[in-house]
Amino acid sequence: MSSHGVQRWALTTCFIYLLLSSSCTATAGKVPAIIVFGDSTVDAGNNNYIPTIARGNFPPYGRDFDGGVPTGRFSNGRLVSDFLSEALGLGSSVPAYLDGSYTIDQLATGVNFASGGTGMDALTAKVASVITLSQQLEYFKEYKERLKLVKGDVVADEIISEALYVFSIGTNDFMVNYFFMPLRAAEYTPEEYINYLVGLAEAAVRDVHELGAHKIMFGGIPPFGCVPAMRMMNHDAPGECNEEYNRVALMYNAEIRAAMGRLDGEFGGGARVVYADVYDVPYDIIANPSGYGFEEVAQGCCGTGAIETSVLCGMDAAFTCQDADKYVFFDSVHPSERTYRILADDLIRNSMQVFM
Repeated sequence: MSSHGVQRWALTTCFIYLLLSSSCTATAGKVPAIIVFGDSTVDAGNNNYIPTIARGNFPPYGRDFDGGVPTGRFSNGRLVSDFLSEALGLGSSVPAYLDGSYTIDQLATGVNFASGGTGMDALTAKVASVITLSQQLEYFKEYKERLKLVKGDVVADEIISEALYVFSIGTNDFMVNYFFMPLRAAEYTPEEYINYLVGLAEAAVRDVHELGAHKIMFGGIPPFGCVPAMRMMNHDAPGECNEEYNRVALMYNAEIRAAMGRLDGEFGGGARVVYADVYDVPYDIIANPSGYGFEEVAQGCCGTGAIETSVLCGMDAAFTCQDADKYVFFDSVHPSERTYRILADDLIRNSMQVFM
């Protein structure tokens, strides 16, 4: 064989190898960006830039984040969305959209629109004066246009189409709104309110799909009756999980799962909508903390661990625990980074596999 023939053979072999091995390349090749909507379980610091007291941009929040920086995440370190981003071969954290220190180029591989304290019900957001879900979607439209200006229509459309969209929202609609504010409880039974929220969730997913989303992961809600603050306020059994609240969470999750399944079947063009279970793993951790290496489940690491969250967490910093990895919760509502990592690992193995 001539030298030219050897070169052609080598190039052809290399090309075939690349084609055959493309399915084994890093997932970032298939998912170029992660786009996040939701509440404090995924807020990366958007609340820092709006007039609200629902913030986590001060110690002891963020003490185990890179550099010990309190970014506005309501935990001692990273969140589920950050771990998902890392698993996709993208950044190790997803930046907040309202943080002006990030350029659109930096946001092209990941952007976070979430706002701590919000819900699908706009009334929930009003309680803490935070960003509604509808406003998060408006920010996404703005982001899309900014992306086109910098990347061009073709590249921007590809990013928007192939990105993974993550929704983590709904707990505050029950924990902050329905069970503690008079209006919705007077208007709806729990079942009726669940149906109302599911309708809002479906509308949000339809909106992002119409804007170009093809890979959507919508989370349920955790067993919020077991968070330390709900245990403290459990009048029937102080210190124990409020099982009524957990039953409502299960009812809601069943309806959300069904709704996402319907949308998954309805959308064409290769679009997928996947329900992400965030109830079973946290419930198992709470029921069997030692099996996961935790020592404290009924109290948060921050302050006295009973009712502190947001500004109250900062006020009791002197009482904050030494090792947050031993605590399921960092404050009285939000999980520790280690809990988020365990949950993220489960989502990566199960819910997210369809996109990888």
